[in-house]
Amino acid sequence: MVTSEDGHRAEAIAPDVSGAGFRPLAAFRHRIRQFLHFSEEAARSQGIEPQQHQVLLALKGLPRGTRPTIAALSRQLCLRHHSTVELINRLVDHGAVRRRQGEQDHREVLIELTSHGEELLQRLAVVHREELRVSGPALCESLQAVVRHGSRSRGRLE
Repeated sequence: MVTSEDGHRAEAIAPDVSGAGFRPLAAFRHRIRQFLHFSEEAARSQGIEPQQHQVLLALKGLPRGTRPTIAALSRQLCLRHHSTVELINRLVDHGAVRRRQGEQDHREVLIELTSHGEELLQRLAVVHREELRVSGPALCESLQAVVRHGSRSRGRLE
């Protein structure tokens, strides 16, 4: 059994996978990679690195009630604390985020978007939504092909 990050369990893939079982997975991975490449280039065109864009998006999209701390962002981004700190430092230098002290616990450091960060994220969100409008159907179809193939072969890729 393999356990995913969200706690779901799945059977390990049988070692006798044939080429036909890999094709839907490869096609899906290719579609993901195409979107990620688009996203990386879009971030760079706005003067930030792709991981910095991910921080901005994670910060804006934190689950309701989650305080915008380095620890929360690290969890959201699946990064180590020091890596998140470095990304935040670069975004502070870029003027996209700022740190502020917690109101109740002054030891707590909260991260917030600046107006520049909001504008930057808005521009990126618009182009990402348009890209997903165009490429999303093919991405969804490739995922559905993986799911269909997996359910036909009962967890075994053949």
